[in-house]
Amino acid sequence: MKQLTMQQSSYTKVSSYEAREGEVKKVVLLYSGGLDTSVMLKWIKEKYQAEVIALTMDLGQQGDDLQAIKAKGLKLGAKKVYMIDAKDEFAEEYLAPLIKANGSYQGNYHISTISRYLMAKWVIAVAAREKADAAAHGCTGKGNDQVRIDSSILALEPKMKIIAPVREWDMSRDEEIDYALKNKIPVPVKKDFPYSSDDNMWGITWEGGEIEDPALIPQAHRFLMGTRIIEKTPNKPEFIKLEFRKGLPFKLNGKAYKLAELIMKLNEIGGKHGVGVVHHLEDRLVGLKSRGVYEHPGGHVIIEAHRNLEKYVCTRLENELKETMDIKFGYLCYAALWFDPAMDDIRAFNDKINEKVDGIVTVKLFKGNTTVVAMESPHGLHHASFDNNDNRATSFNVMNSAPFIEVYSLQMRLAQQRAEKSALLSIGKEANKKKLLPLMKKLSQLGYQLFATEKTHQFLIEQGVSNFLVYKISEKQKPNLGALLNEKRFDLIVNIPTSTGDKKESTDGQLIRQKAIDSNVPLYTTVDTVKRQIEKMHQAKFGDLE
Repeated sequence: MKQLTMQQSSYTKVSSYEAREGEVKKVVLLYSGGLDTSVMLKWIKEKYQAEVIALTMDLGQQGDDLQAIKAKGLKLGAKKVYMIDAKDEFAEEYLAPLIKANGSYQGNYHISTISRYLMAKWVIAVAAREKADAAAHGCTGKGNDQVRIDSSILALEPKMKIIAPVREWDMSRDEEIDYALKNKIPVPVKKDFPYSSDDNMWGITWEGGEIEDPALIPQAHRFLMGTRIIEKTPNKPEFIKLEFRKGLPFKLNGKAYKLAELIMKLNEIGGKHGVGVVHHLEDRLVGLKSRGVYEHPGGHVIIEAHRNLEKYVCTRLENELKETMDIKFGYLCYAALWFDPAMDDIRAFNDKINEKVDGIVTVKLFKGNTTVVAMESPHGLHHASFDNNDNRATSFNVMNSAPFIEVYSLQMRLAQQRAEKSALLSIGKEANKKKLLPLMKKLSQLGYQLFATEKTHQFLIEQGVSNFLVYKISEKQKPNLGALLNEKRFDLIVNIPTSTGDKKESTDGQLIRQKAIDSNVPLYTTVDTVKRQIEKMHQAKFGDLE
């Protein structure tokens, strides 16, 4: 058994806010009654020769006996044990903004450790009341919670000293258990149960054992506390109704509750159906990858219902912007930046958006799934009527759809035209058109977009060959061939002259051929040349299929 002495620890304090031996006389310890904080209560007294005040927060834990924890703290030597009922404060001041932000980090982890910011505020308050020199917590040196608590204390009370014993001592988990047994410290864990948890009304987090190895399957049936495994959930779905006002749920199945009560009630209902269990591999702040298993049945139901209702009452642009802001909120919340001014800005935005998030959401719970199946809201932006005789200002006229599509697709169509090869067809005599019809089809197969003068255009349309009409230079109509030639829009030109005696037609033909030559565009002016060249191109791409 290792002796817990500073000389045997490799930890060196370099940060100015870390408390050192001899400079603190009274310490407020965030005390959960678990293995770590139970051991460190005694350890701090011995190591720092300081008086310890224990602070336990009632945050709606799903598995803790708070009175037993208080009694245990006093038995272990705490001068006082503060038991703070912060359920409503936690729900209304921290979880409410989280709900409005659809709060999650890198997926469906709904950040139950948001509680650390509230803990930091209360440890400062108790320390001020008790005239304590330092705050202490049970966070490890590899996790995120140390960053959340330390940075929050530094932001709110910069002069406060901090002790994090788990960072200091050189003990494994088994050695902690041995230390506890040696010092007659009752602990709720065994060596064959390697899991550690953190518990509040918003969720239970699980770490340790095989959970931390992504190559292994977490044995959820061994540790889940508030949520049933799927195999033990009911075989019939349950439908519940959540009513929201300004983005927050306040009624469950028609009955009004305070937010904290509603969350805890949903934990029971959702846990019964196995919803809200997430196996989550995340990027920790300290640079490590870490996997945890999270239980948040009530929180997951609320977030899913809120997200869908919010989407229903907001415009497309609002939803797009909101999604971006939600991601940023989730990161700031996870990343120990709750007290950053940016968080205040995002919260103000969310409050504004959620002014209209009113309505009733029907949710189906079944075999681990949470499905929003119905919604109603006075602010919903759906349009159920397609009656052309609807005289409302917001009536939908289907006759507007086609013009809309034409305008809406303009840029896409232009881009396609620019991306594809283009061929100009001005073939002349009807007999030539018939001779070249199979070649025009092959030209289309080669990926060429076909443009044709009026008579050629009409002939090809009648034969089922798609093409675009262009007007001759002399016709002064748009789209005009002259402008397209000047823009060098064509990659191939077929222009077969006619001998009709029409002066305009002859002039147009001359201009087409001259532009082709000037632009160095392949120009075919006879039926035989067209056949030879296009057959050659077709065979090069597709082979001699015929």
